[in-house]
Amino acid sequence: MLFHYGGQPVPRVIFHLFSKAGWYDLSTADLFEGKTVVVFAVPGAFTCPHSPIQLLAYNEYAEIFWANGVDEILCISVNDPFSLATWAQEEGADRVRFIPDVAGEFTRAMGMLVNLSDKGMGYRSRRYSMLVKDGVIEKMFVEPEGFEAMPVVANAETMLNYINPKAQKPEQTTVVMQMWQTMLSA
Repeated sequence: MLFHYGGQPVPRVIFHLFSKAGWYDLSTADLFEGKTVVVFAVPGAFTCPHSPIQLLAYNEYAEIFWANGVDEILCISVNDPFSLATWAQEEGADRVRFIPDVAGEFTRAMGMLVNLSDKGMGYRSRRYSMLVKDGVIEKMFVEPEGFEAMPVVANAETMLNYINPKAQKPEQTTVVMQMWQTMLSA
């Protein structure tokens, strides 16, 4: 089932995460129930140049999202927890929580799993974003192009415009400069 419209609950899955204390499980109920959550999905950690651009913008907009009622920002990717943790650290993304969908169960249930084997990437996620309130998808933005295209609807600005079109956004120069610095250092 392809989720393009609001009103549907997020799929019920268990994510397997790793911390300094070891492996633990986290359910979608733990992530979404009783909260307002912005989620964005990327095809994979380090999938340059567009995934870092998408990530850094959400990280930069985090305080504005929080001021507009968002409790948490999640980045979901069909990746292992180690790759996502390394990517988060390298990008300095400390305001976004990374959720590894290792086997793609959540992504498949969302109807967003794509086969990128011809690109050497295996099964990955389409690029999308969504606003989830108390476990129910209110709005979803799915990129019309493939993973190699610049995010035009699953980006932080589109999401913030949906939540509050009058919200003051960071100066684009700041966001763009951070993105260029990231791309140049890669």
